[in-house]
This record gives sequence, C-alpha cells and structure tokens, in this order.
Amino acid sequence: MAFFTSVFWLPLQELLIREFSFHQLNANLLWPGTFAFAEWLVQHRSWIEGRRSFELGRQVLALVSIPLNSQGFNGFRAVKASFSCGTGALAIFLRKSFQLDITTSDYNDQEIEENIAYNCRVNGITPILPHIKHSWGDNFPIADPDWDLIIASDILLCKHLILNINFYKYKSVLHWEKVLTCLSVLLLVDVKQYPNLIKTLSFLLKFYKPKDDSAISIMENEHKNETYEGLPRPAFLMSWRRRIGKEDESLFFTGCKNAGLEVKHMGSRVFCITPREATARTAMEELTSDAST
Repeated sequence: MAFFTSVFWLPLQELLIREFSFHQLNANLLWPGTFAFAEWLVQHRSWIEGRRSFELGRQVLALVSIPLNSQGFNGFRAVKASFSCGTGALAIFLRKSFQLDITTSDYNDQEIEENIAYNCRVNGITPILPHIKHSWGDNFPIADPDWDLIIASDILLCKHLILNINFYKYKSVLHWEKVLTCLSVLLLVDVKQYPNLIKTLSFLLKFYKPKDDSAISIMENEHKNETYEGLPRPAFLMSWRRRIGKEDESLFFTGCKNAGLEVKHMGSRVFCITPREATARTAMEELTSDAST
C-alpha cells in the first residue's frame, strides 16, 4: 500500500497527515470543510472542553474514472468508501488543541486503523487514540456508549461532486508510469445509507450512559448575558459545508425527526442533533434557572 504525507495548518496546530494514495474502502481525503469546522470549534472551545467524544466516520459511493491513456477512459468503477476518519486528522487536532478524550471510528479495515495510529504517533499523541470499527446501521460493538459528544465533519456529501486529483500521486500504485492526465473521481452520496446513519446516531444518543456517575448528563451549566450557551449531553455535532439537494436534505432531517431526534442549526453550517427528551429537559432547566434569578 502506497501513501503520501502532507502538512496541514489548522487553527492552533500544524499536523503531519499520511493519506493512502488509494484505498478500496477509504480514499482518506482531508476535506476543506474540516478546516472551517476546526475554526468553529476553536471559537466555541468552552462548549467541547472536558467532553468525552467520538468521531463518526463517513460513507459514500465513489465512482472512479480510470484513464487507459492520455486519450481515453475505460468508464467508471464503483467503490464503496468511507471519507472521514481514515486519517484521524480532526480527532488528532482536538486531542492536541483541547486535550479532548476522543475515540475514532471507521470501517473494519486493518490498514485504515493502522494509518490512524501512524498519524497519532507522528503528531506526538501517545498512547494512540482508541479506535472502534463500525459501519452505519450495524450493531454497535459497545452496549453502553458513554460518549457525551459525537462529532463529524461533512458526513453528508453533495450528490454530485467531481474531484480532479493529481495523477502523479497514483502512478506508482496503478503502474501507469507514462500517463500524464488526471484521475477524475465522481462521488455520490448513497442516500440509502441515511437510515443506517440515523440508526447509529439514535443508538449512541439514546443509550448514552455517563462513564462517571457524577457527570452532568443533560447540559453544560454555562450562561452568558442570561442566555443559555453550550451543548446538551449527549449531542451529535455535525459540520455540513457541502450542500445537497433539498429532497436529499429532507431525507436526513425528516428521518432524524421521525427517530425522535431534534436538529438545531448552530450557525456556520454546524448542526447539533440531540434526543428529543434531552432537548425537552434542557428547555425545562432553562425555565427553572430563569425563575430562580
């Protein structure tokens, strides 16, 4: 398996990240939305500091156009892929910036797990971050999840996205030494995966059990100018910089509502998803606090 390594400048941190040149399950691209999300997290660091966190991987369908030569293409080859936690970059950023207790997740694939571990080590994170192998909708390997913050960046992709990737990075892998063209990749979000994603989210949020009995299980007790700020516990925090069609967007948000989840836009295309009962208790806490002041 061939790799390439790049330096990424995120807020507060410079990270050295190794990516696969190509992987049948994970292309390991560090999306631009990750940088915007990192900036948002820095601006709201008091909301996430001290949380026990879990980074959720992403699943899409990739159609890869493989060029036979500089004049022709042999069509598309479908590859199911997970584009998110394969590098561990966001989780590494959060650990180094906020000392966050965070676990990574992705497909059940040894090479992906080893690559995340490698990126942890070269960025000075020892011991390496814990990792869980999981695909959306499958039975979760832990019966009592104790993460009070689930986090993901660009987990919902636009329906049609063309990427032109420098072919020189791949020639040693694909053994096309003289091909001077680019590799085009068409990514399609598999909307059929939305119910599986919602199933995984519902389990992680509704079956959350604090690791520490003394932990606050509902909300951050933080107020500013008599206005409640912070995130409920548990919560799913999702940065969604890539826009998709309203119909596909509705599939996800309506599915969340039907599953008993509430969605709140936090600004800058960041969304907070919580169990409906936790949202109701948070509102009651706010009313109680206002009445006592």
